[in-house]
Amino acid sequence: MTVLYIGNHTSSSKGYAAMARQIIKNGGNTFAFSQEIPVEVKQKPLMKQIFRIFLYLHRKIIFGKIVAHAPYTLNACAAKEELRTFARETFADDLRRMEYTPGNYYNFHPGSHVGQGSEIGIQKIAEILNDVLTEEQTTTVLLETMSGKGTEVGRNFEELRKILNLVEKKSKMGICLDTCHVWDGGYDIVHDLDGVLND
Repeated sequence: MTVLYIGNHTSSSKGYAAMARQIIKNGGNTFAFSQEIPVEVKQKPLMKQIFRIFLYLHRKIIFGKIVAHAPYTLNACAAKEELRTFARETFADDLRRMEYTPGNYYNFHPGSHVGQGSEIGIQKIAEILNDVLTEEQTTTVLLETMSGKGTEVGRNFEELRKILNLVEKKSKMGICLDTCHVWDGGYDIVHDLDGVLND
């Protein structure tokens, strides 16, 4: 039997256990959230206890995998080195925290090449992924499909494939198919969904 996991994006401001309780109240069995640093995580003595409560709720309701979304300010292919350093450090820190809730997803916008060209952007994104992914991690990192506005990388399936081809730890990677973005990017998921999925 196929189980359909459905949920919504929820606020992480009150912490992981609160997110799980809110989704249970909504009738969902999964959720997405922005990977911010809740107050509870800054209070280290409480950290493991809070995650234990979340994991208990996660098992009790038979949740699907949850999806943490990287900060929107993260640009792995920025032209300025300090912005790429911020992206690398944020990425690494987020992935370390994701291991408190093992086996879930971390989703991110590939970034904007800001005039360097998509090929250079693709190389820079893969470079950061190769820096931060580890053999030990249980989190799957998802490249999100983008609509191609401005200098966004990931505007089509071919660009995402090029990034994946350059990543060394391919088993740690996946794709998040954002239907709004692919539609806005020119893929006709209304009249030719099968064709798009075949692509």
